[in-house]
Amino acid sequence: MNIYVANIPWKATEDQLRQLFAEHGEVTSAKIIMDKVTQRSRGFGFVEMADEGAARQAINELNGKDFLGKSLVVNEARPREDRPRSGGGGFRRDSYNRD
Repeated sequence: MNIYVANIPWKATEDQLRQLFAEHGEVTSAKIIMDKVTQRSRGFGFVEMADEGAARQAINELNGKDFLGKSLVVNEARPREDRPRSGGGGFRRDSYNRD
């Protein structure tokens, strides 16, 4: 099961996140999402657990739990939506009608 984790402290490491969830069952991966420009944590991530029952227990027990000074938000990850990428939305002179 894939688990969404929000409000992760910037100082937290993926190993610390993995250890936190490993107390509830086997963790297959733990990933903190990083900003591409600053290379700082964006404050959220994903944890994958092998056993769905253990994952649900982890969600119930860790949602709202203090982790390195911040209260975690933990729930089942939703499937990623396929959205078209934004083209920028800049002004095009040829599409502007002065009449």
